[in-house]
Amino acid sequence: MATLGLVGKPNVGKSTLFNAMTEKNVDIANYPFTTINPNVGISYVTKPCPCRELNLKCNPQNSKCIDGIRHIPVEVIDVAGLVPEAHKGKGMGNKFLDDLRQADVLVLVVDASGKTDLEGNPTENHDPVEDVRFLLKELDMWIYGILSKNWDKLARRGQQQKNIVKVIAEQLSGLNISEDQIKSAINILNLDENPLSWSEEDLLRLAGTLRKLSKPMIIAANKADHPDAMENIKRLKREFKDYIVIPTSAEIELALRRAERAGLIKYNREKNDFEIVSYSLSETQIRALEYIRDYLKRFGSTGVQEILNRAYFDLLDMIVVYPVEDENRYSDKKGNVLPDSYLVKRGTTARDLAYMIHTEIGDKFIYAIDARRKRRVGADYQLEDGDIIKIVSAR
Repeated sequence: MATLGLVGKPNVGKSTLFNAMTEKNVDIANYPFTTINPNVGISYVTKPCPCRELNLKCNPQNSKCIDGIRHIPVEVIDVAGLVPEAHKGKGMGNKFLDDLRQADVLVLVVDASGKTDLEGNPTENHDPVEDVRFLLKELDMWIYGILSKNWDKLARRGQQQKNIVKVIAEQLSGLNISEDQIKSAINILNLDENPLSWSEEDLLRLAGTLRKLSKPMIIAANKADHPDAMENIKRLKREFKDYIVIPTSAEIELALRRAERAGLIKYNREKNDFEIVSYSLSETQIRALEYIRDYLKRFGSTGVQEILNRAYFDLLDMIVVYPVEDENRYSDKKGNVLPDSYLVKRGTTARDLAYMIHTEIGDKFIYAIDARRKRRVGADYQLEDGDIIKIVSAR
């Protein structure tokens, strides 16, 4: 399961965003280092379920279908807030960064209201652009610190073996950085074939490029409902054109989910609107819901689901496929219709999917059936988003 990591300085609403994504209660407080240990939870990316198009009633087993929208589980990790020079041990130091080792995609949460300083303390008119810059620097220095450790020795070994890519991959093992990404970074920077000639500046540039390639990132401009947020959001979009910047209100998303759970509203996540279903609302609750509706009209959504979907479908380039055992009924052997949804990388083949289901099915793969088109496809067939696939294997 691909993992999304939430990273940011203290007191920007990271834990609120984590709660809104996972509906899991963690400490929320306005002081640094509320989250001392990483919180891990399950959230969901969403896609239209094929049940709607095929006019079927599905019975999901590994996911959920709500009003024709399939919710596919993903892992979310929230680590404690980062402060400037964490890579030198400041605050909770590198522990936070190390908690993000296995993240496949990062969400950099910033306070778009500008009401917290670089260390997360209350202030006025702080520029969130500075937050993004220091957070990117901390991530780069984290990778650089691991990469540069015993560099002379590593460079000599890479030169002797004529394979610096493999040597770097071993040094960075555990950071979820592939040899292909290392090779790409070296090519992008046009580094000399002899790693012994690489300077400290070269290693810093390599660390930054590896971070971009291995940890793609979305900027969540949180607290977007604050009156001062709009100008800061515009500035973030101007300054960081290479990144997706999403206006976000984790607090509003969390309020909507809790109101729905309390039976006060029905929250339509597809239309980003809600319907009041309770007749016993207080004046305070009515005013709060009016405020929320006004926000949704202005921004279109709370940004929370958009963060999840764009992280997995755009940055990680993943698709959703549906393995079945009966290509005519679109079901498993128990009769569950569209039972499973798999989140896979674009380019995944029919044989790859067979191995994901079970090693033995992959080993004994014969062919697959595209259930929608009722056609046979081979092992190298590249799956498409929304495919319903039957795997045929030897008994």
